[in-house]
Amino acid sequence: MSKVIAVFGAGTGLGSSVARRFGREGFRVALVARRRPRLDALVEQLAAEGIEAAGFTADLSRPAEVPALIANIRDRFGRVDVIEYGPFSADQGFGPAARTDAALLEQGLPMFLLTPVEVVRAVLPEWTERGDGAFLLTSGVTAVHPVPGLSGLAPVGAAARNYLYSLHGELAEAGIYVGTLAVGATIARSEMSALVADSGASTGFPVVDPDDLAEQYWDMYTTRHQVERIHPA
Repeated sequence: MSKVIAVFGAGTGLGSSVARRFGREGFRVALVARRRPRLDALVEQLAAEGIEAAGFTADLSRPAEVPALIANIRDRFGRVDVIEYGPFSADQGFGPAARTDAALLEQGLPMFLLTPVEVVRAVLPEWTERGDGAFLLTSGVTAVHPVPGLSGLAPVGAAARNYLYSLHGELAEAGIYVGTLAVGATIARSEMSALVADSGASTGFPVVDPDDLAEQYWDMYTTRHQVERIHPA
């Protein structure tokens, strides 16, 4: 039975590129996102490229629904081998730390910290039994290198990064890889890049091709020795 990657936050940017990169290696693809029409369109595109895929609608700000979601993916594909977690939220904008409040952080906690933890909990028994598995988390570079004026939800990303580092150290000897890719750029073709373009604003970051990021993930997955990469370096 061929392996399965579940792409959480499957959109027009990084999610579709990761699906294609792993799909070219024979992976079947579970696509997780909020909107059914976009999922269906991506499933059709991947099918035209010879990649088996299926879409699953989910609100990733609801961690309690994760076990049922993983069960549905298993029902469809029989297994889960790799998770790429990189959802988008319109609330991901930057702002000064001095104006960040508890309400903003509480709003971001479920999607960017609690749900990833629940995803790992849901797949870990399967991966431990098999002695193989990989969890890949996409974050912003400000979670790694704090920047004055560019806070917002960055502290939540920093907390997730802390969790990932500990998890990597605990699971590597069991054959389970945990890695995180910190992106210091606007991702072309993504929903975020479209919002930035429509607003006429600028993040001050360069623009990267999501295919390049997907290639980074494939290399991290196959080499498995590096817990974190920053792109662009």
